[in-house]
Amino acid sequence: MPNNYRRNNPDLPRGRIEELGPRALTLSELVALLVGSGFGGSSAVEIGRSVSAAVSGSARMLASLDLSELRELPGLGEVNSARISAAVEMGRRAITEPEGDADYIRSGADVFRRFGPRLGDARQEEFHALLLNARNRVLREHLVTRGTLDASLVHPREVFRPAIVACAAAVILVHNHPSGDPVPSEEDRVVTDRLVEAGRLVGIPVMDHVVIGCNNWRSVMMGAPEGSGW
Repeated sequence: MPNNYRRNNPDLPRGRIEELGPRALTLSELVALLVGSGFGGSSAVEIGRSVSAAVSGSARMLASLDLSELRELPGLGEVNSARISAAVEMGRRAITEPEGDADYIRSGADVFRRFGPRLGDARQEEFHALLLNARNRVLREHLVTRGTLDASLVHPREVFRPAIVACAAAVILVHNHPSGDPVPSEEDRVVTDRLVEAGRLVGIPVMDHVVIGCNNWRSVMMGAPEGSGW
């Protein structure tokens, strides 16, 4: 099929995005545009429909899948799975990328704005350390561990070594609950107490430990969001 036919046909995703913009497109049409061409005997449009059906039309569900899970979806394969994964990651970075004053962390809500889009739908627990200077500006983020949160896996040296190297004045701990419920567990409190004590010893205080859930968050140290300003 000639390229100008694809481009000018208003019923195809390429024609619809040029005429109406990306927000008007369905998930299946967006997937078809990312796929670009057919695979395994199916057209890009057919693949888009199959992928959309496999995730019940949910962009959030599609975005939560890792590469190995994407490859299992009908018609994707390695190349198209990588394209979709890259597109999802670009979207996450655009949402969470600091802009001007956003690089300053003043409350748990600021932490949630930074990590919520990235961790709210994550299917594995991730434990991060957010390293701050004396004015609460972010110096860097550090992924401490990925997997089930356990006190034995979150060793103080893995949190405070990069903080010492970065000359951080304080640390904020961040991790997610794949269940979507951000209420801190007893294990969360054990990990927090251990790291707070380690921070006292090295002179880099732990300002907070924020648990990310689905569209919500809680502070292990300060409780509900309304009580989590510093």
